[in-house]
Amino acid sequence: MNITVVGTGYVGLVTGACFSDWGHNVLCVDNDESKIKMLKQLQMPIYEDGLEELVKRNVSEGRLHFTSSISEGVNFAEVIFIAVGTPPGYRGAANLSYVEQVGREVAEHMSDYKLLVEKSTVPVNTFEQLKRTVSKYLRADIPFDVASNPEFLKEGAAIEDAYNPDRIVVGVESARAEKLMREIYKPIIDKTNSPLLVMNPASAELTKHASNSFLATKISFINAVARVCELAGADVEQVAKGMGLDRRIGPLFLKAGVGYGGSCFPKDVDAFVQIADHLGYDFELLKEVQRVNKSQRDFVMQKIQRELWVIQDKVIAVLGLAFKPGTDDVRESPSLYFIPQLSEARAKLRLWDPIAAERFAQLYPNEKYFKDPIECATGADLLLILTDWPEVKSLGPRYAQESDELPGDY
Repeated sequence: MNITVVGTGYVGLVTGACFSDWGHNVLCVDNDESKIKMLKQLQMPIYEDGLEELVKRNVSEGRLHFTSSISEGVNFAEVIFIAVGTPPGYRGAANLSYVEQVGREVAEHMSDYKLLVEKSTVPVNTFEQLKRTVSKYLRADIPFDVASNPEFLKEGAAIEDAYNPDRIVVGVESARAEKLMREIYKPIIDKTNSPLLVMNPASAELTKHASNSFLATKISFINAVARVCELAGADVEQVAKGMGLDRRIGPLFLKAGVGYGGSCFPKDVDAFVQIADHLGYDFELLKEVQRVNKSQRDFVMQKIQRELWVIQDKVIAVLGLAFKPGTDDVRESPSLYFIPQLSEARAKLRLWDPIAAERFAQLYPNEKYFKDPIECATGADLLLILTDWPEVKSLGPRYAQESDELPGDY
């Protein structure tokens, strides 16, 4: 099947590459011509484990293509996936201007039936707005459908998730749309026997926000428990292990730290709160999740202040600049909270990240960056670990205690 994917970010590029690897002919569209130029030269604009090899293989085998022309994308395929950004907008609501723009441009170039599929994370009932936009800008009475197919890809493991999905959620309103979606996912369903859940578009849209908000709730809950443990002299890792072995709870997302970050959880929780407010429900539980997440970083900053007393001129090594291991994505990373404050307090910062350093340096070009975590930490007064990269986890506190190179606050 011919498939067009509009947007070549973390979601769109991975989605397009995987679809092509499943045997479909895929055209990825992006209005950023510099990004398209990079992709045509087989250079990746983002880092995702295994993505470069996947793209190169499918380009060489003739199934994956790139263009900056939306009209070419519309003419290429019957099914058009919308995978553009939906960043936080006014008061935390999702900014849907890019989705609207794609809907308008697709409508202006349509000459026959198209299925527009929301891949981006959007508020519930966005499909209705998208339908109205397409209807408004159509130049003739041309049939079309809008479907929702939310992504559940973890950055750093996106390709693995695409090939081994827990579930595939599809929200459709017509038999024709459902048939097309089943045809797209048939190769991976046949291989993995993953469940394909067919529902209405509103339910599919809401499934994504509900899923991410629940995971964010688990993170905030264990961080709140960590605060109690610290006051009580308990070990939060042991408590989390005891909780996680309960099959009703599970061990995932029970790792205490500096709070959730990244491009999904913060904006999706904010958006879900806004959705609930708009519908007339005060989602107090999620508002508390937001508060706990913010206060966790404030709490860690207070601990730094207590440990160092005077931050000015202290050497602080920061390990981990991306919001999680396995990605170069620094959006809503904890480092974006701590580094500006520590810099303002005139600390001498030493920064390390195995992948995200180059991207982070675009935001903070005047800081000192290191290629080796040990070198970064050597001579520091305090070591701040913000992302649990394998390189950091392999060091362990034992190394810090045995080595004269690392500071005692490891």
